Amino acid sequence: MIDLYFAATPNGLKIKLFFEETGLPYRIKPVSLGKGEQFQPDFLLISPNNKIPAIVDNAPLGGGAPISVFESGAILLYLAEKSGRFMPQDARGRIEVLQWLFWQVGGLGPMAGQIGHFNVYAPEPVPYAIDRYTREVARLYGVLDRRLADRPFIAGDDYTIADIAAYPWIVPHQAHGQSLADFPHLERWFQAIAARPATIRTYEGVESAYVRKHISEEERKHLFGHGAKQG
Repeated sequence: MIDLYFAATPNGLKIKLFFEETGLPYRIKPVSLGKGEQFQPDFLLISPNNKIPAIVDNAPLGGGAPISVFESGAILLYLAEKSGRFMPQDARGRIEVLQWLFWQVGGLGPMAGQIGHFNVYAPEPVPYAIDRYTREVARLYGVLDRRLADRPFIAGDDYTIADIAAYPWIVPHQAHGQSLADFPHLERWFQAIAARPATIRTYEGVESAYVRKHISEEERKHLFGHGAKQG
């Protein structure tokens, strides 16, 4: 059994999506970000960057003590290797997946997260930031759209962890100030993944993290206000 420390953010949902696709046994350990549970000492032993998701594999390959993993890209790679799913075995196929996985965790996710923040959570509009990140996310959507022009999935003919990593960051495209109609190849890919049974199960009952709603000052402090000393 694998414990998934989870909140319904795009990064959390990508790991849940992997589990639903593979059928690996897992149990969700909810982490309330607004209550600051990500700063609890026990959680920091698993995820020293005080972020979700994180996992604890209580039955790792080869036996021995449980293995904990933080950072969503590392988790997807670990789970792909454990399950033998969604990662090519040949060198060329593997590097195709890895470079697009790293593209997501180093580019698409952080930039989409910034525009999501300034469009939804910022206490007041910051026009420069909104313009800056809207344009950068549009550029990244364009990169993905061109990539998908001649292949069904990001790394080629097969669905992989590159697709699992990217999809949850396209789900809130409206909050990112984007229309998928402007990116027809990306939209085709998006609709195909949205229709997969595992995707439907993953998102059933999930409230979008990018819906504007009132958050208290205490929640804002836990979500956005911690510095170096507090984590």
